[in-house]
Amino acid sequence: MPNTSDRAAGPEFRVEVDQNPYLPLGGTEVHAVVSVTSHSPVLVGTSVRASEVIIIDTSGSMYGEKINAAKQAARAAIEALRDGVRFAVVAGHREAQMIYPTADRLVEVNDGTRAEALEAVGRLCADGGTRMGSWLLKAAELFDSGGEGIKHAILLTDGQNNEMSDVFEGVLRRLAGRFVCDCRGVGTDWKVEELRRIDAALLGGGPGIVADPADLTADFRAMAQASMGKTVADVALRLWAPQNSVVRFVKQVAPTVQDLTDRAVQRVQQANDYPTGSWGTESRDYHVCVEVPAGDPGRQLRAGWARVVMPGETPDRDEVLASGNILAEWTQDEARATEIHPRVAHYTGQVELARAIQDGLTARREGDESTATTRLGRAVALAHESGNEETAKLLDRVVDVIDPATGTVRLKSSVDKVDEMTLDTNSTRTVRTRPRQSGPDTDGALGPG
Repeated sequence: MPNTSDRAAGPEFRVEVDQNPYLPLGGTEVHAVVSVTSHSPVLVGTSVRASEVIIIDTSGSMYGEKINAAKQAARAAIEALRDGVRFAVVAGHREAQMIYPTADRLVEVNDGTRAEALEAVGRLCADGGTRMGSWLLKAAELFDSGGEGIKHAILLTDGQNNEMSDVFEGVLRRLAGRFVCDCRGVGTDWKVEELRRIDAALLGGGPGIVADPADLTADFRAMAQASMGKTVADVALRLWAPQNSVVRFVKQVAPTVQDLTDRAVQRVQQANDYPTGSWGTESRDYHVCVEVPAGDPGRQLRAGWARVVMPGETPDRDEVLASGNILAEWTQDEARATEIHPRVAHYTGQVELARAIQDGLTARREGDESTATTRLGRAVALAHESGNEETAKLLDRVVDVIDPATGTVRLKSSVDKVDEMTLDTNSTRTVRTRPRQSGPDTDGALGPG
């Protein structure tokens, strides 16, 4: 049975591994889908330490309907915060300005501070530029002042970042993994790629577009409520691999695509930790590829040992919450060796789908109609094959589909920018497959070696 944690306030974790362990003679690449599921207790009061920073773009372009809608949205998020949670509201323009509290600190939610914050949000006004890196640095300072626990930010913008690209990228590298940030763009004058970079660095749930400012309130309320459901922070997926083996990639593939390969940190020998952020009651899937030395017919090998870990002050105090084996066995049976596990095949297609959409939309914006048609046609075929109906509907707004099975399409002569940006932001959201109900050894009982 999977290992679970006895932590009083934290979730219980389960790991399941889906793969075809059989490799042909000479085969070296082992692919597996590692599914991680957590179940959290019901939160009461301050049983879990949590901090929330709400960042509202107040640049000049937010004037009018947008800033009024942002105020309502911020109020909805504040009202959704649990008593005892530490929070702050920040206005973002050419710099980051404290709205509530006025000092550079977090305050605990109670009836009094909630009422004061709701009133303070009314003072938000649109003026100035857009410097997202400075806003995120302010959030990091506030989180650092609040100690440990769940750290979550909501960032809303309607425009493009005014900072130099290298400055912005430097901030994201500096802040990577220090807190979780969910980003929203309102209207159509912002860049999806800028919010996607923030999302990748800060392990968000994927950037989102809110085309109509009137929809901001419900969206902010939902993000705040989801944050309040998190019970444990800084969880790592630890992947051990045998000697002379190479981890080719580790990608989150559900509920969104997120490449974690370059985020690896070696904390213990022969194993890398990949950040996964905060968890509540939820499930996520990871596609893992390990390259191992080729083996003789019939040889069996543990190609990987995936563990969900809560890092301690030192490696010997790390807490393993759940684990599962990634196996390899070499065979002369060609049918066994060439079969691709359905879940591995599905998520390989979903990652390709995301890339095809992004490549196609980029080519379309650059006037390369041939590449745009080819890549978006491939996206249509992949969405049709995987049953991703939501993405298929979004693609229908960008291309005329002639044959979905073959991906034969024709670019629409005119596309609403909202439809294009909605397709782009949703490209990394995947359709999840159901894990198997049972299977061979996945609980890590053998240990490494």
